[in-house]
Amino acid sequence: MKKVLMVLTNTDNIDDDRDTGLWLPEFVEPYVELKNNGFIVDVASINGGSIPIDPFSVGEEEQPDTWKEATLELNTTLVLSQLNVQEYSGIFLPGGHGTMFDFPYNNTLKNTLAHFAENNKVIGAVCHGSAGLVGAKLSTGKWIVDGKRLTGFTNEEEQQTGLDSLMPFLLESKLREQGANFEKLAAFSNHVVVDENFVTGQNPQSSQSTAEAFVKELNR
Repeated sequence: MKKVLMVLTNTDNIDDDRDTGLWLPEFVEPYVELKNNGFIVDVASINGGSIPIDPFSVGEEEQPDTWKEATLELNTTLVLSQLNVQEYSGIFLPGGHGTMFDFPYNNTLKNTLAHFAENNKVIGAVCHGSAGLVGAKLSTGKWIVDGKRLTGFTNEEEQQTGLDSLMPFLLESKLREQGANFEKLAAFSNHVVVDENFVTGQNPQSSQSTAEAFVKELNR
């Protein structure tokens, strides 16, 4: 059975007035899709331990049992730096605004993504999860996203959240600066881009479609 690594944010606030964290459906929907297709899924984070959940990503409706199982994984995540990344066939980065503050600045994540890219393993990300690709380089010194078709949370979408001025950078702009061929549809449209071993989704509305495309690439 193939193993897949999911890496989550540990950041729990944007500033003193705004809590943030993982955008829950962007984790749960891919997790459930992977489990339903027979993959072993390890859930890790930069620091390990419990994962903060963005309060705006949690609805009031009763969660299905499959969601409850996935959510339990958020209580005790593994520490990314303690894992043997060679064991995994794919890596998936869910979003949430928290990722903007820890993913791009973590050398372990950058080195992990370089390993997956250089060994033609599948790299998936949805929404702000694509922030993990920012700053990552191959052993040649080339940006990992240079020349790649991909997507993520757009500048327009960030502006519509009203949080654009609080972000360390705008994700679309930064990925373009590092050579990505950034593709997008209208704000909050379901949009997935697949370019060889890169599978990326634009926003929360793209979580399930990104998960399905990610599974398809893993099964090639």
